[in-house]
Amino acid sequence: MKCILLVAVGLTAAFSPADAESPYEGQELRSIKSISPKEIEALKNGEGMGFAKLAELNHFPGPKHVLDLAQELDLTPVQLAETELLFAAMQSDARVLGHELLEAEAALDRAFAENEIDSESLEDALLKIGEIGARLRFVHLDAHLRQKHLLTAVQIDLYDESRGYGRKDLDHAGHSLHHE
Repeated sequence: MKCILLVAVGLTAAFSPADAESPYEGQELRSIKSISPKEIEALKNGEGMGFAKLAELNHFPGPKHVLDLAQELDLTPVQLAETELLFAAMQSDARVLGHELLEAEAALDRAFAENEIDSESLEDALLKIGEIGARLRFVHLDAHLRQKHLLTAVQIDLYDESRGYGRKDLDHAGHSLHHE
């Protein structure tokens, strides 16, 4: 009986809440607690991070992926050049805003770390972060909007299919791939 009691006590101690891993364990060491290192790099590089997913999944191709699929889409030289310019502008603007967002998040992190935060300053910081985030999302969504106007309907269908979410039953016979 004593043996069973000791095993039960040992198991209870082994699985106590104090020893349970926190989903945040180790994240207290991050430079910006609320953003992972991978997300920081993506923001610095102007990557999409899903900001334009609703455009992508509603037949508004993204310039980065259009460039990746340029051969399959049979882009004209003009389409290719305009897409390259669109992508470069989008990425440049996204990098600037990504850095702004990181600076705003770092300032909020510091305010909490230094215990120099109150409801008013918290609201101000969050509104600023939200505004930067909205501008960043606009840059990505607007690039998809502009990209759609550079492609034909057939190219958009081929793009969707190549990305894995297009209708595979489309009949492209008799359609030109290029703008007339």
